[in-house]
Amino acid sequence: MKSASKFYRNFIADFFFVKNISQIRSVDWQYIVEGIESGIAAMSWLEGIAVVFGLASVYYSMKENILVFPTGIVSTLIYVWICLQVKLYADMGINAYYFSMSIFGWYIWTNPKPGKTAVPITWLSKTGIFQSLALWIFSYLVLYFVLINFTDSDVPYWDSFTTSSAFVGMWLMAKKKVENWIAWIITDLVSVPLYFYKGLVLTSFQFLVFTILAVLGLIAWVKLAKGYAQPNA
Repeated sequence: MKSASKFYRNFIADFFFVKNISQIRSVDWQYIVEGIESGIAAMSWLEGIAVVFGLASVYYSMKENILVFPTGIVSTLIYVWICLQVKLYADMGINAYYFSMSIFGWYIWTNPKPGKTAVPITWLSKTGIFQSLALWIFSYLVLYFVLINFTDSDVPYWDSFTTSSAFVGMWLMAKKKVENWIAWIITDLVSVPLYFYKGLVLTSFQFLVFTILAVLGLIAWVKLAKGYAQPNA
């Protein structure tokens, strides 16, 4: 627990470009801006492409547009490679999962039930909520065990958390459940400092934008679900 506490303190300090946690209150915004500029300058073209397609995918998801899946496929394939390079092994795995779920979701969205013109957006039933929470907890425990015992990850707590929440979020999105946005909001909020800590500055800010889009997506899908007026699936 001590190591986790120490990591979290350093985590916050690194996020604000300060050497000591006590300096956070007096931090100069100029240092933050300079840090962002230097991070963007050091960004690879591959990360830039992944960011653009990732943002496009979230935007199309918010609009309930089928292009969410092809744009997501491009972004996730690139991030599999990026996460491998920075030792975010669980996130590498989740991006591979995103890829497969994008194909699955593409099929689900384009193949509505007989007599229906589109797959409706619906809310989870009580059973669905319980199953989603159970899947979240189970996947977190499994991922944490794997990262601690079989990898050299230095952020097993956070990597496992974001991966397990994203795992559930992607499944719910493919099934067109409103609650997918709640899982994404949680995932994105934690991913902002995680990727910043790993030196992927632009990706960190991408997740900040993702958080905003996820909130907007939740609002939009709540309205769309009312429009479909379908019973819980």
